[in-house]
Amino acid sequence: MQAMSIINASWASNLVYATTSTLLIVGGQSLGLAAALVAIGLFAVALVVWVWTFAIAASRSSAGDDITVSTLFLVEGDAPKSVRVHLYGSLAVCIAITALSASANPFGVLVPMLPLGLIGFWGARNGTFSSRSDVRRGSDG
Repeated sequence: MQAMSIINASWASNLVYATTSTLLIVGGQSLGLAAALVAIGLFAVALVVWVWTFAIAASRSSAGDDITVSTLFLVEGDAPKSVRVHLYGSLAVCIAITALSASANPFGVLVPMLPLGLIGFWGARNGTFSSRSDVRRGSDG
């Protein structure tokens, strides 16, 4: 998944979440089940993204990159500013949607895990990390 695909997925999930949350708030509780299913569905996608992220990070770490959870999710290194702005902006928007709609859809509090997971996913795929000091590269027999 390329950087723009990750960014687009993050914003698209916000659009879906905002739409169902708005319809729930405006349309009343008759849409409660649909909004809850969307929130749970987005959380399920988040779980897959998180597992995928940690699998990529673990493979990079075993190859000699020094990856920690904090460096992974803070998108340190040579990450372009536009990528950081979009990914963290999407997370902030998702949290705002959650804050505005949490009383109508309590399952919505799970949704911010998706944009947060996508930040880590971008970091795992595209981030630059220093070399681990306990791993020797090459063979010195």
